[in-house]
Amino acid sequence: MTLATAVQEYARALALRSPSHYRVGPFTVRHNPGWELKYANYAIPDRETEPTADEVAALVDAFGEHERLPRLEFLPAWAPAVEPALLAAGFTVENRAPLLACVPEGLGTPRPVDGLRIAVPATDAEFTEAARVQHHGFGGEGDPDAGMAQWLRDAAAGDGVAALAVLDGAPAAAGGCSPAIDGLSELAGLAVAAPFRRRGVGAALSAWLTRRAFDQGCRTVWLEPGGPDVERVYAGIGYRRIGEKLNISLAPGPHPG
Repeated sequence: MTLATAVQEYARALALRSPSHYRVGPFTVRHNPGWELKYANYAIPDRETEPTADEVAALVDAFGEHERLPRLEFLPAWAPAVEPALLAAGFTVENRAPLLACVPEGLGTPRPVDGLRIAVPATDAEFTEAARVQHHGFGGEGDPDAGMAQWLRDAAAGDGVAALAVLDGAPAAAGGCSPAIDGLSELAGLAVAAPFRRRGVGAALSAWLTRRAFDQGCRTVWLEPGGPDVERVYAGIGYRRIGEKLNISLAPGPHPG
């Protein structure tokens, strides 16, 4: 099994462990009731499945019933017949994102950031601040959804990781690692507040989260960077490309069939 395939197995297993997940035909849907962010709600196809048009339509209907954007994330090689079936139903490719992974011996040490303090949130106020940094970092306005703070709490309470970085007396960055399964964990939701960008905060927090996951027994931490500039930051601390993931969704409006 390739590392990319192991990552896909991990993502599917984590979705199946979620108490709010549901199945539609050959798809597992990772659903977050209290978190409307599209990246927190998506389907993963079964391996090698060849979905029919009716099964794709049923998946779209299920997302609609849950008031979520019909969306999937998966490795194209995991289920090659799925992308053509989705395109035929009117889905649009959002992007083909690189998958990066880091192992303990490959993790580097970023340059220090004077005055930066990183710790696991301990109070409701700290979890809320961490969620707010993430929410605004991803382009949101106002207060974050309750599900964002809950994700951080669940990570901190289980065998995942959550962290809040503080600089100059203000919340500067936040992120976490999902619970480990078979030695794998995903670094996700890492965001740096606008006033603290390009100061090394993202690299420092990424390395801290990755090292803590390794210290808790993980053998590989993987992630999906938000763009080329972000990928370079992760590459600078030891993350390397292992594959490519398809992100694909169905915009509102009329569709084929």
